[in-house]
Amino acid sequence: MPDEKIYDPQFHEPPGGREAYADFVAIVRQLRRDCPWDREQTHESVKHLLIEEAYETVEAIDEENWEELKKELGDLLLHVVFHSVMAEEDGRFTMQEVIDTEAAKLIRRHPHVFGDTEVAGVDEVLSNWEQIKRTEGEGQQRRSVLEGVPAHLPSLLRAFRIQEKAAGVGFDFPERDGAWEKVEEEIHEFRRLADGDASPSAREEEFGDLLFALVNYARLTGINPENALRRTNDKFVRRFRHIERRLDETGQSPSDADLAAMDRLWDEAKTLER
Repeated sequence: MPDEKIYDPQFHEPPGGREAYADFVAIVRQLRRDCPWDREQTHESVKHLLIEEAYETVEAIDEENWEELKKELGDLLLHVVFHSVMAEEDGRFTMQEVIDTEAAKLIRRHPHVFGDTEVAGVDEVLSNWEQIKRTEGEGQQRRSVLEGVPAHLPSLLRAFRIQEKAAGVGFDFPERDGAWEKVEEEIHEFRRLADGDASPSAREEEFGDLLFALVNYARLTGINPENALRRTNDKFVRRFRHIERRLDETGQSPSDADLAAMDRLWDEAKTLER
């Protein structure tokens, strides 16, 4: 970062915050030296824990549990620093380089904040963002705007991000009604194959097309499908556990009860949530 600060001075981190950050990094470095477990870890051995911590952070946000969110963000920060310290030990890069690289990227991708570019709104910000990204990386343009979408994202979220990227360069339905027409088209096509003698792979492919179309319509209506499905999953689990608890009170389990009885308890759970 340049010595002359580009940001508004009022946002400068006070000395206590800078010292807390430096202490945190020093603690991680010492753990790598003195703790047998920490010393043995590699980028590969702890990468799954980074994903787990990210999901726990999302769960805290969903529950609006701010005390838990504070803790989970700390766990995420630990993984960022831990990976950076391991890279530093191997001579690959340092924690400062991680921060400097990200700060420079934020400045470069926000010319409407840190430069003279003028934008009319959010859509123009996103469009500029994608155009800038395509020119990054050792002075060479990216081969595709979709290169930045990780292959290991959950499939609903990956579809959402792919569509966002394509829309950012103008490949999108002009109106969301067109996206809904595509959903209806895919519903009919899937139903035709499901009711016929199509192969399992053909039905699977068509169902994938239907999901992709639904994700696209969700995006155009301001819904993140990954968040929506996660909330619905949680809701189903919550209501089904109510069924299990109520049946347990009478010495039964779901396998003992008939569907009508479970439906009544499901409706009871819905009523209690209102």
